[in-house]
Amino acid sequence: MTKLAIIYYSATGHGTEMAKVAAAAGQAAGAEVRVRHVAETADPSTFAENPAWTANYEATKDLPAATGDDIVWADAVILGAPTRYSTPAAPYQTFINGLGGLWAEGKLANKVYAAWTSSQTLHGGQETTLQQMYQQVMHFGGIIAAPGYTDGLKFVDGNPYGVGHVTGANNTDELSDATKNALEHMTKRVVDIATKLNS
Repeated sequence: MTKLAIIYYSATGHGTEMAKVAAAAGQAAGAEVRVRHVAETADPSTFAENPAWTANYEATKDLPAATGDDIVWADAVILGAPTRYSTPAAPYQTFINGLGGLWAEGKLANKVYAAWTSSQTLHGGQETTLQQMYQQVMHFGGIIAAPGYTDGLKFVDGNPYGVGHVTGANNTDELSDATKNALEHMTKRVVDIATKLNS
């Protein structure tokens, strides 16, 4: 059975919802799925006045946090992080920066990777964020399986690099059907490719 790790950082909960969609798609594709959130690095007092951030923190803080061992365990990895000024959010970057030992041992290589992101506005750094996430995967020696335009639904969501969710000016927009469909397609494709490589 192909092992899929879904490793993501979410502040206000959109990434958490995206992880749930991807996990269900991975299970439907026949994979053994492990979902791990990247631990929050900000002190809760700094976002106490943001109800969505506080709610997501409370809902996930006691769940297993991502470690490098989750990548080592996996055949395929789907990464997720919101964009901050066209780069992955700091907690995600901190997690990646902590993988140096495993990278040096080659333990992050030869796995299939894809990614998602989110931003408040369309084109709010999503493409550059995904590209930077993939540049990191290149350093790992990973196999990038960006979705491209491999299905008609990708012409609806319009993101060949991965999947991008637009949260809206008030950061409250729920996942659209197009985003959910794109996540499901990308996840199935990642599992299919990893399964073929490992057969």
